[in-house]
Amino acid sequence: MKTTISHIGQTFEIDLSKPIDISIPLTNTDANPIAWYIEKPEIEPVQFGNWIGKVSEGSSTNFNTIFFNPHGHGTHTECLGHITREFYSINQCLKKFFFTAELISITPEEMGVDRIITKSQIELALNGKTPEAIVIRTLPNLESKKHQNYSKTNPPYLAEEAATYIREIGIQHLLIDLPSVDREEDEGKLLAHKAFWNVKNVAELNPDARLTCTITEMIFVENEIQDGSYILNLQIASFENDASPSKPILYKI
Repeated sequence: MKTTISHIGQTFEIDLSKPIDISIPLTNTDANPIAWYIEKPEIEPVQFGNWIGKVSEGSSTNFNTIFFNPHGHGTHTECLGHITREFYSINQCLKKFFFTAELISITPEEMGVDRIITKSQIELALNGKTPEAIVIRTLPNLESKKHQNYSKTNPPYLAEEAATYIREIGIQHLLIDLPSVDREEDEGKLLAHKAFWNVKNVAELNPDARLTCTITEMIFVENEIQDGSYILNLQIASFENDASPSKPILYKI
């Protein structure tokens, strides 16, 4: 099912029958990825006395309650409300869902005990391209990312100047296969988040803060997917919250 898209003065052809899902499914098993020191998600049937919301237990329907945290339990998309005192909702900030995107692969540089994605690496990988979205796959790209417990492991992260560069060249949506664009333990500085969203004061939002821009974390891009240009469909659930579980889909141009 091929279609032609006219967007930002360009024409793109994509095959809608060949979506590339870069989200990680949410489960209630130990296979679910975890970050930020929490336990795995819970998916359990509702119970009222002897009644259990499960067909195999005699009910007419399966009727589960799900308890999870979008930031710590898998692929999620967040708005600047993640770091501001005033409430901002991803459901209100993200109103468009299709974007040009560039997939790049980067091996973070070792700096002491840290592994950091630098500005120069981003600049080199983009090679002059300025898409609306950037998708960063870190190397080595191990299958264990789908099931990793990241708590207290000091995962790689994005340098502040790299996030600033991404903002300055006009990229609106940042997707990465890590639990955060910032260092796991950074004393609450959140330098990359603030740089990307251009948030100068979390207590009083500056007029030029990037309200419609998003960060998506904990994606997974399979090794066979080649670096290059794509159309991104960034799907979220309609949560009035700073973040939502999400399902980013790539279509090869």
